[in-house]
This record gives sequence, structure tokens and C-alpha cells, in this order.
Amino acid sequence: MASSEPAGAREELAAWFAAQLPADWGAEAVVEVDAEEVLVTVVLSAAPAGSAHSFGDGDQARLAWFRAQTRDERMAIAAAAETRFGRKVSWAAAIGGCRVAFTTATVPVMTRLRMPERRVLDTLIDAGVARTRSEALAWCVRLVGEHEGEWIGELREALKAVEQVRARGPVARRPRP
Repeated sequence: MASSEPAGAREELAAWFAAQLPADWGAEAVVEVDAEEVLVTVVLSAAPAGSAHSFGDGDQARLAWFRAQTRDERMAIAAAAETRFGRKVSWAAAIGGCRVAFTTATVPVMTRLRMPERRVLDTLIDAGVARTRSEALAWCVRLVGEHEGEWIGELREALKAVEQVRARGPVARRPRP
């Protein structure tokens, strides 16, 4: 969850989504939040053995079936959440180690890069790794996330502690909403 989001707001959002999931989905939701988007991952139980349907058998087929069968309900929940919370809602589903994102928001990020950094992006484009500088930058961010995930996790934990200390701080120093 985004460190700039107050913990109470994150909890409210997660509780709201948990209350919205239809009981017949038999699932829980993992809610991730940043300033622009809410990503709801519906965690499904594995399909019982021999319970194949028109999409086939196995976890991938169950995820495809879930996506198709719940589309209208997910869209209605998303519309209500977007109105209430002012963020785009994206959906994913997971079974065991298999996760499929159905929708995700792509958000433009303004950045200023010097020539050496632009050369890195252009090299990725020239090599066919990416089609645009934006795609190359996203590739770089994913690479850092994969290879420095433990360190980034430590940073996130440290930021939670900072948020807690800030919340206990003097009222006069808190920024106005």
C-alpha cells in the first residue's frame, strides 16, 4: 500500500471491498492502493478435482472462468468504488501460485532525465526490449523491483514506522489536508 495513504483510509478501503465481494465467490480480496489506483486481487480456492467447465480444467481455466462469469459484478463494484474513493479500480485473481491481472491502470509519470539516462532507455528500444521510452522505463522499474525486492520491502517497513511516528507528532506540524 502507498506510504502516503493514511493507515485508516487503507483499512477502510480494504474493509469496503471485503464487504462488497459476493458470498458465492467464496473468496477473499487482497487490496493494494496508491494515489491513482486500487488493485483488488480475488484469491480463489483451488477447483475441486474433476470439476472441469467450458474453459477446461486446472487453475488457468478456473481463472478464465472466474473472469468471464464475474465481469458484470466486478464492473458494478468498481464503478461504486471509483465514485466513493476517487481512484480507478483494477482487478486480478489468484489461485495458489497462479495470478492473472484482468485490468490495470497505466498512469503517466512525469520525469526529467539527463542524456545518460535517456541513452539507457534508447538502448533498450534499439535492442528491441521496449518500443518506447515509457515502456523502457517501466521495464527498468520492474527489473529493480525484482532484483531489489527485499531492500524495497525493508524501505516500505521503515516508512510504516515513520508514518506511525508522524501520526503521534505535534498537531501544529501536520500538513493541512
